[in-house]
Amino acid sequence: MKRLLLGLLGLVIFMVAFPSVTIKLFQIIRPTEIQTKGTNVKMYNHLTEQIEEIPLEDYLVGVVAAEMPASFPVEALKAQAVAARTYVLQRMGPGGVTNTKHPGADVSSDPKEGQAWISQSEMEKRWGKVKTLEYYYKIKWAVDNTKGQVITYKSQLIFPAFHSSCGGSTENSEEVWVAATPYLKGVPCPYCADPEPERQTSYTLAEVDNKLKTNLSAIPVMAGDNPNKAIAIISETTTGRPKEIKVGDKTYSATLLREMLNLRSTRIAWSIQGDKITFTTRGYGHGVGLCQYGAKGMAEQGKTYGEIIKHYYTGVEITQPR
Repeated sequence: MKRLLLGLLGLVIFMVAFPSVTIKLFQIIRPTEIQTKGTNVKMYNHLTEQIEEIPLEDYLVGVVAAEMPASFPVEALKAQAVAARTYVLQRMGPGGVTNTKHPGADVSSDPKEGQAWISQSEMEKRWGKVKTLEYYYKIKWAVDNTKGQVITYKSQLIFPAFHSSCGGSTENSEEVWVAATPYLKGVPCPYCADPEPERQTSYTLAEVDNKLKTNLSAIPVMAGDNPNKAIAIISETTTGRPKEIKVGDKTYSATLLREMLNLRSTRIAWSIQGDKITFTTRGYGHGVGLCQYGAKGMAEQGKTYGEIIKHYYTGVEITQPR
């Protein structure tokens, strides 16, 4: 994953390059430059392998259905809807992002290429016909009741990063994506309602060596009294997550290690017994921006979608473009 830091008119533009798209964390797009009424989204549907043109608000129903459990409180769904709308309009705005993998498309339905989307028929497969009636109109109500609203920082659209579960506190953007972004600051998340915050993933040492190109299985200390010394935290983030981890004779960022080992988050601990290493993670996702299970918990405590958004994105406003 490449990262590029650029300066423009005294503002920071931070770009994260994924396989097919480039996302700008701080991009000069003002709400006055955005037209939401009558806007259609050109979406590459990775299931049909076709570009489909969908009215913006209809597209958002499919995004919220795919990205957040429909059983969540309505205020959490509203927060997700505003974040999703901000994301797609930032991509479609003047100077937005070119989708190099799918020319002619604004976005893709593949979550690996941005934000996920599902059709009503996919909703029925996921929830069944009866539940789909309930959930579809619940989500549509959340989208309709935030119609046109976007998140701005100093009158500019933000990159509304979100993730499933933070494990107790979110993370500064620079701890994950190198560059600091003023509205993506780590905040406490006391109401994170993830029912299974901890997960374990086990590998043999040989499997880890194969994935990381390390030499754990050949290190003499692995047979000694404290084999866990073969893996060490080199530095931590301000919230106490590992930032750099040394594995054998190589050092990895926790973000890269998570990706290479297919772990749920960078809140990583481990134990080694014999030829097996077990990684324990807390939370799910990169930890930056909106925590979805935190939004659920805040909504259950009576917080509005505006309060949820302003908690996770520092110093922002909710703006209504034209």
